Order: sequence, then structure tokens, then C-alpha cells
Amino acid sequence: MNQEIIKRILSSIIIIAIAFFFIIKGSFFFIFFLSICFFITSFEWYKMTKNKNYFLLGLVFLILSFLSAFLLRNIFLKDFILVILICISTDIGGFVFGKIFKGSKLIKISPNKTYSGMIGSFFLSIISAFFYINYYDLIYWTDNVLFITVILISSVSQIGDLTVSYFKRISKIKNTGKIIPGHGGLLDRIDGMIFAIPFAFIFLKVIKFI
Repeated sequence: MNQEIIKRILSSIIIIAIAFFFIIKGSFFFIFFLSICFFITSFEWYKMTKNKNYFLLGLVFLILSFLSAFLLRNIFLKDFILVILICISTDIGGFVFGKIFKGSKLIKISPNKTYSGMIGSFFLSIISAFFYINYYDLIYWTDNVLFITVILISSVSQIGDLTVSYFKRISKIKNTGKIIPGHGGLLDRIDGMIFAIPFAFIFLKVIKFI
């Protein structure tokens, strides 16, 4: 295992622990955490897209995404955690399966993405979600509804990852920043979440779970 992967694993564990601390604490703590994340990602987006005509559109989207995170967490914590868990599992599944099985490339926008990684993303997110709802006995999540929800949220998370990869590619940069060892910028780390969370908020509203 090379040093870059070790740094990636360690930084992921630390980031996830910190994030869940603030998410569970809620109130001022979560607002503070969310605000810091918003300003960092907005700054990284600005650096990547300054003088581009799509900068403002991206900034508005970030505002709506972080507002969705705030609303979803305050309406129902356990569903918010489920969405975050699906996004994290999507990232981990894609990375692990992609490294182990490799195979055909998924898309030219992001050369590291493979079909095996995509399958791994779905597989791990489904397993994680089913364990989570069974552990907390969230009986309103039927198996069929949960399966469809996981597939949709994981798909949107992967699309978010590819979308940010596209903007990085046309900006001719590898990472959006250097704040997280082994990952790059914060936007590199939460690119899937900023797309998945507003989608999940709307979707859960439509199926009347929140």
C-alpha cells in the first residue's frame, strides 16, 4: 500500500469522524460546520472558475445544496445520515472496486472511473443502507423503496463526481485544492454530496418521508 493511499484512508477517517460529530451535535455546531464547508468549497469553485461565465451558476447551486443539507438535517436526522452514508459508501465502493478489479473505463471526463467502480459504488451503498435501516429499525423504509432510493442517490452522487471532474478537466487542474491530504480540496471530497443532498431532499419530500 503506497503512502498516497495511506494518507487518503487516514484523512477520510478523520474527516468522517469530524463531520458526524457536528452532524449529530446539530444546532450551532452544525451551522458552524456547514458554514465553514460552504466557504471553503465556494472559494475552491471560485479559484477553478473565476472569469468564467458559469461561476455564478455554480455558486447559486452551492448555496441551494448547503441550504438543502441544513433543512434535511433539521427535519429528520436519521434520513440525513442515511443520505450521507450512501454518498460515502458510493465513494468508497467506487474507489475500492475500481482499484481491485480495474477494467473498462467509464468515461473520458474522469479516466480513473471504471465500470467495476460504478458497480462497487452501488453494491456498497446498498449493503450499507440496508444495515443502517435495520440497525435503527426504520420500519417506514420498505425494502423496495430503500433499494430504489439508494440507486437514485448513489447515481446522482456519481454524476456529481463526474460533473466536477468535467469542470476540473476544462480548467486544466487535477484537484480543486490541497486542504485534505490524499484527496485534494474539499470540493474534490464532497462533489457527489453537493448533488445528492438537494436531490434527496426533493425526492424524500415527494415520497412524503419528511
